[in-house]
Amino acid sequence: TLSADYSLRDDGNIKVINTCYKTNKTDKAEGIAKVEDKNTNSKLKVSFFRPFYGDYWIVDLAPDYSWALVGESSGKYFWILTRDQKISPELDRMLIDRAKKLGYMTDRLIKPANTLNIKN
Repeated sequence: TLSADYSLRDDGNIKVINTCYKTNKTDKAEGIAKVEDKNTNSKLKVSFFRPFYGDYWIVDLAPDYSWALVGESSGKYFWILTRDQKISPELDRMLIDRAKKLGYMTDRLIKPANTLNIKN
């Protein structure tokens, strides 16, 4: 199971914590994100290995913020983020179709199992 948590830092940037929950251990990676497009706040530069930053663009978003499609400029990589641990097959297919229409490569998509029960 994977999770991503975002919070505002004192310097105006964004703290990013990605967590991978495994049966017998938890791996965390902490990064920093900088807003690149101040008009929409939808384009960020994210780094987990400073000084190297990568594109992290919110390319589609549910009106109620229940899901987001996030990608980068080359069209190679995208992520489906949801507030729910599991999504319906219909929503999953719709989001993959949207990503494909936006030019993202969907043929090698990796889906986490998301089977662990996470307690916050």
